[in-house]
Amino acid sequence: MIMIVSSLLSVAVSILFTFIFLLSFWRKQKKSQLLPPGPAPLPLLGTPKYVGLGAAFKYFPELYRKYGPVFTIWKLTDPIVVVYGYEAVTDALLNQGEEFSGRPFLPVIDLYTEGYSFPSISGERFRQLRRFTIASMKNCGMGKTFMERCVFEESKNLIEAMRETSGKPFNPFTLLGCAVGNIISCTILGKDFHYKSPELKELLTFTREIISDLHSPLQEIGNIFPVLLKIQFFREKILKRRSQLLSFAKKYIEEHKRSLNPAAPRDFIDYFLLKIKEEENRSESNFNENSLLMTLLALLPAGTDSITSTLSFSLTVISNYPEVQAKVQQEIDEVTGSAHAPEMMDRAQMPYSNAVVHEIQRVMDLSPGSHPHAVTEETQFRGFTIPKGTTVIPFLSSVLSDPTQWETPEDFNPGHFLDEKGQFQLKPAFMAFSAGKRICAGEGLARMEIFLLFSALLQKFTFTLPPGTGRQDCRMLKQNKHKAILFSQVCAEPRAVSSTT
Repeated sequence: MIMIVSSLLSVAVSILFTFIFLLSFWRKQKKSQLLPPGPAPLPLLGTPKYVGLGAAFKYFPELYRKYGPVFTIWKLTDPIVVVYGYEAVTDALLNQGEEFSGRPFLPVIDLYTEGYSFPSISGERFRQLRRFTIASMKNCGMGKTFMERCVFEESKNLIEAMRETSGKPFNPFTLLGCAVGNIISCTILGKDFHYKSPELKELLTFTREIISDLHSPLQEIGNIFPVLLKIQFFREKILKRRSQLLSFAKKYIEEHKRSLNPAAPRDFIDYFLLKIKEEENRSESNFNENSLLMTLLALLPAGTDSITSTLSFSLTVISNYPEVQAKVQQEIDEVTGSAHAPEMMDRAQMPYSNAVVHEIQRVMDLSPGSHPHAVTEETQFRGFTIPKGTTVIPFLSSVLSDPTQWETPEDFNPGHFLDEKGQFQLKPAFMAFSAGKRICAGEGLARMEIFLLFSALLQKFTFTLPPGTGRQDCRMLKQNKHKAILFSQVCAEPRAVSSTT
């Protein structure tokens, strides 16, 4: 009797799995008829070869050549539409920006941010938090003379710290992180740290760990199999580093509460606390202490890691292209000499330096896939129907290396950003900060920091490779981007600067 029941149970389970298999296959076929073309998905498994860490660079160019600038891959039973190349990405992010402004639901990110981090959410909450954040950052000085002075003063600390290396090989990532961390800390937390301060070390450590977490296989597994997030051990593993940064931020929020002066807000936390007080009687307000914490959880890592990485990569590139570095230094000397470090008002007179900064970012290609988008409604796009909520990847790497937009896309060529008269020209295909409704909220501050710190360092130092180190071209540097950012060593040799002529 037991054997009969067991056999019947096995048959029932087999029938159930067969039904699920066939249902999944049927649904995929039905969805595929509306979506852009792409490799055929396997029932339940999707197209695992084309999804995951590293797959984009390896396979997307091949899929583009086969299927065109819009194609579909599958993450298990969910479609992902990839938009490839300058024209298609422009159509999506700019010409149909509202439809492509959503974010897909990612279980780990939702757990991480409790639904409040504006870079990761959609709808009215996204609009309110993003609008307020940008306005408050401007009130704190982002893009204004005050913020320029802040960056200018921090550059002095950075220069002194690099002088202490005495021209010997060193890894610039840590010192650059201290400078950039101080600038974002001054804006958001109202704090300026000494480079050897334990608090600054904590901030940098926690923000880097958060960035590392966001790209970890563990988070990818959690997003694919959200049921795992209900297991306490798995949740604790996912949230461990997050809790460290939150504890760090809470300490400053409490300090700000005790010293808040409504008539004279000092920094981003003050502005947010005042907004919370303004809306305390609104039952469904998006402004509360939790949303403040989650906003800090987004701003602190984003405002520190990306700029530090860009500057670190910049010094590595410039050390491998001494002829480019010499031209930048000549231009700096002609414009400012030893009178002062380059300022934002000098940038118009430094077209070559500005072009080099932009070309480094183009070659670096820091966020090739951008954050994934989602369509906010059923969308007609380039002859295809994309169902509401479908995940979309605007593949920014394909824009930054599009041969229709760049003369020598695989080479390091500052001329990409210079016109026939040698004047700087910003090309629409420069989407290092993304584009449209989801363009980086801190783009203005990032551009300022990168230009001012880069030019201040090249005014005072010549950066060279350690003795015995062979030069690498930009293709090799890009292929080994992670190593170039985090582990490359350079020598900072002090240089004499003549007065302006």
